[in-house]
Amino acid sequence: MTGHPFPRNRSPQTVAAAAATPPRPAPPRPVRVPDAAVLMSALPVPVVVLDADNRFLYANHAAEQFLGVSISQLAQMQLTDLVPADHPALMLIGQVRRGEVTVSDRDMTFDSPRLHKVGVSVQGTPLPEEPGAVLLMMQDRSAAQTLDRQLSFRSAARSVTGMAAILAHEVKNPLSGIRGAAQLLESSVAEPDRELAVLIRDEADRIRALVDRMEMFGEKPIERTAVNIHRVLEHVRRLAQSGFAAAIHFNEVYDPSLPAVHGNRDQLVQVFLNLVKNAAEAISQGAVINGEITLTTAFQHGVRLAVPGSDRPVHLPLVVSVRDNGPGIPEDIRNSLFDPFVTSKSAGSGLGLALVAKIIADHGGLIEVESRPGRTEFRLHLPMISDDTPITP
Repeated sequence: MTGHPFPRNRSPQTVAAAAATPPRPAPPRPVRVPDAAVLMSALPVPVVVLDADNRFLYANHAAEQFLGVSISQLAQMQLTDLVPADHPALMLIGQVRRGEVTVSDRDMTFDSPRLHKVGVSVQGTPLPEEPGAVLLMMQDRSAAQTLDRQLSFRSAARSVTGMAAILAHEVKNPLSGIRGAAQLLESSVAEPDRELAVLIRDEADRIRALVDRMEMFGEKPIERTAVNIHRVLEHVRRLAQSGFAAAIHFNEVYDPSLPAVHGNRDQLVQVFLNLVKNAAEAISQGAVINGEITLTTAFQHGVRLAVPGSDRPVHLPLVVSVRDNGPGIPEDIRNSLFDPFVTSKSAGSGLGLALVAKIIADHGGLIEVESRPGRTEFRLHLPMISDDTPITP
């Protein structure tokens, strides 16, 4: 007899009934919900909880970076230690408490000796289990605004690239002829006309120098290796203090554990030398008595940015800043500061910062600037490199 025998002590009817009954589903796995504090700590958006007296009860890691104050220090502070008593955020918190509803506002400015943030969206909501407590969420849109500005800087650099190519082709050759003719005239004309010949020659040299500077905007691929940014900054500081910044005090606030930058050493030297020179000139022109330039490096755990045209998000954890205590950048040129030929200097060409923006764009980085009287800071966000790449000395 073929087939499988029925199990012992079970009749054929029992077995048939068991086969017809579908198997019971396995009990659902219990879902483990993380603690609320753990969830808020993982959020990339700054979140704080304030008690009825606006003291900090809680702050996540994003809030610690946003406010520039450690969590242990925030535990001993009130919100009014960071912003003035008439700040719009405090008005928003009052509306949350009075109406016991969620209130939102945007484009707030946090400007104080400790804090400077522009274009911040703020949302407050009451916590029913804690009478008078308010959960405050602050969304800093400066990263997105910086990316938008960086894209416009790249467009401006491309426009300069096109002009440089045209000028190099159409201007340099006739300039050589004009200069040669001026030299011939200089040796053959009378003394009163010789000054005019010298003037023509000098102006031809000046125009050629301007064209040479613009040729630096050309679309040439750059060779990048692992660069120790601290050695770059030290080299720039020595150059500055031996020349144009001899009377200015330098502060260096470096993170010694910072990884290497994926960049071109010579071009990075050019970038920071330009920024330090601008800072020194601003201090000099503003007649600042105790002029200071602060060079800072830091590792920032930031949100990766999606860049149009790229299949990978941009991760720029290395932040290098150049800060001075000069009079600040004039309001009328701040929005176009990195555009070609924009300058506040009477003898400036307006190409230095445009070149800085192009070099940083070629490195895949971002540059942003904050300025007010007594404090101007350029922050450069740069990519790091893997540990197995040799470091350029």
